[in-house]
Formats: sequence, structure tokens, C-alpha cells
Amino acid sequence: MSSLPTEPARASGTSGSGRPDRSARSDRSAPPVRPAGYGLVRARDTSWLLHRRAVLVAGALAVALFAAVVANLTLGETTVPVTEVVKVLFGRPSPDELVVGTLRMPRLAVGLLAGAAFGVAGALIQTVARNPLASPEIIGVTHGASALTVGAMTYGITSYATLPYLSTAGGLAAAALVYLFAWRGGTRSAGARPGAGPTRFILIGIGISVALRSLTQLFLTKGDYLVAQQAKVWLTGSLNGRGWDQATPLSVALLAVLPCVIWSARAMRTVTLDDDTATALGVRLSRNRLVLVVTGVVLASVATGAAGPVDFVALLAPQIARRLTRTAQIPLLSSALLGAFVVTLGDLLARKLFAPTELPVGVLTAAVGAPYLIWLIIRTTRGAAR
Repeated sequence: MSSLPTEPARASGTSGSGRPDRSARSDRSAPPVRPAGYGLVRARDTSWLLHRRAVLVAGALAVALFAAVVANLTLGETTVPVTEVVKVLFGRPSPDELVVGTLRMPRLAVGLLAGAAFGVAGALIQTVARNPLASPEIIGVTHGASALTVGAMTYGITSYATLPYLSTAGGLAAAALVYLFAWRGGTRSAGARPGAGPTRFILIGIGISVALRSLTQLFLTKGDYLVAQQAKVWLTGSLNGRGWDQATPLSVALLAVLPCVIWSARAMRTVTLDDDTATALGVRLSRNRLVLVVTGVVLASVATGAAGPVDFVALLAPQIARRLTRTAQIPLLSSALLGAFVVTLGDLLARKLFAPTELPVGVLTAAVGAPYLIWLIIRTTRGAAR
């Protein structure tokens, strides 16, 4: 937008002597200034800025994810040719329809959707908390989802089809506890007062995680033995036996949350502002932070109900995506693609590395994520000591 004219001569585009003002024409025709590394995309009457490196990284991650999907559908106890996989995908008759269409595709769909949900959930929660350690499994969200789900499983209250809904309720309850104890006075106090900032948020989340983990163990010891064994397998984050009964409610839940995710991509630019700056700009900072947190909690909880608590995906994906794109904020699209890639590739390796023994995908993600968490804590501690 151009500034309002202050003199009649300049408003009419002429100088005081009656001649055309060249500086006024040059100001109007000058291209808009955009930050370094961004490109301007125009479509009809609208235009927006795109980070070039972020677009390239998202494209590379999409290609890598496609390769992991193809490998997941072709490799297993029996190797299926790619041509037969294509036939099954397009609904053509194939002798491998049972293996690809019935056994592998639903499992792959759950892994893709859950991984993307974990990646976006981690990005949203880490952005609001302003701390790379603030992932759903660290602050107690997945433990709350696990506690309620395992309690229902061990006492025979529910079936696998309703697990995502119970997990969502458990995750929201755990997040409410963290909010109640860590963010006194609402999200506005996050980072605004000593003792109510990100460090307090992480520590209280860890404490609630330990308490909820103990509650989960109590359910396992008090419930039926056979059902408790199934619950233990679910707690490791396994995709074994997952079918359309888990993929369908997960898809519905993610589609319902999608408008909030799209809105969050824009709102993430404002939640890192301090309260005074946000007030001066007219930004509803408390509302934005609350919506981002609730969206992240719902995504993590629903994914936990469908695939189990696949640990460290929500911790790894956003930080790796940010380092790859080198953007000021965590990119949601790259986080989703990277989360889906980690779960898909991890599930493939879990099936092939120790064949015929099949490991839960959560075991491999934990084996990679635990050393990264230790390194991240050391790095954060060193940065705070300086």
C-alpha cells in the first residue's frame, strides 16, 4: 500500500512546477520488497511468498516418501513386483491382491497418516512452547492417550475401532493438566513470567508423563492377562495387524482437523511474538496459542490411538525439517512429510532387519530418537549456560 499524499501536487502526480513527478511514478512501479530466499508467486489477483529452499526440501521429501511407499508395498515375506502393485492400486485383477490390498495397504495407510499427524503435532507444540524438547511424548500427551486407551483395553470396555476417540480424550485430559499447572493465567504467561515459561512447561509435562505411565502399568497388572499382553504390544507402537478399521477413523479425524492445520500455518508466525508486540499489532496471541496447542494435542492423540505411541517421531521430524529448510519457523508440510517418511521407513526396516521376527516400529524410532534427545538436552543446556 502506498502512503497517503501530503501535498496536492504530489497527489496529482505532478511537481510544484506543474511537471510530472518522476519519483512518484518510480515509487508506484517499483517491485515489492521481499525477504532474501523467498520467491513471489502470482495467480490472478492474489500473490504470496514461498521460501525457495523449503519448496525444494518438500519436493525431495515427497520423492523419498514415494520411494518408501513403493518399497513398503513390494518388500516383505514375499516380494511383489512393482507391476502387480500398480495393478492392485488401480483395481485390476492380480494374484497378489490379498498381500498388497488386504495386508500391506491398510498398514501403510495407518503408518502414513499417523506419521504425518505426529510430525505436525510436534511442530505446533514446539512452536508454542518455544522449546525443541516440547513433543507430545515428553509433555505427557501420548501417555495420557495411552493410559485411557490401555485402561479401556484391559477391562474390555472398547474395541480397536474406537481407540482413536478414547486416545483423543486421554491426550486432551493430559494436556489440560499440563496447562493447569504450567501455564497459570493462560497461554499469555508462557515465556512472560519467571517460573511460567517453557522450562516449567517441560518439567511439569515430564512429571505428569511419569504419573500417567505408572497408571498405565497399574491397568496392565489389574486387567485380564491376555488382553494386557495385547495392550503391551500396542504400547510399543506397532503397526502389525492394523487395517482399515484404524485407517478410516484416523482419516476422518485428520480431515476434520485439516482446516485448523491450514490456519495454523499462518498463525505460527505470530505465536513467537512477545505479548506487548502482539497487543500493538492487534494479534490475539492467547487465542492463537490455545488453538495451536489443542490442534497438536488432537493430532498426536488420534495418531496414538491408531498406531500406538510411536515415540520420538514428533520430536525428530519438526527439528530435522527446520534444519533442512533453514526457515525461521518450523515448516508444517516438511514436518508432515518427514514424519510419514520416518514411520513408513521404520516399519519396513522393522519387518526386514530381523526377519522372520517382526519388531514394532516404535522400537526403531526410539532407538534413533533417544540418542537425539540426549544430544538435544546437552545442546540446550550448553546454550542456556552461555
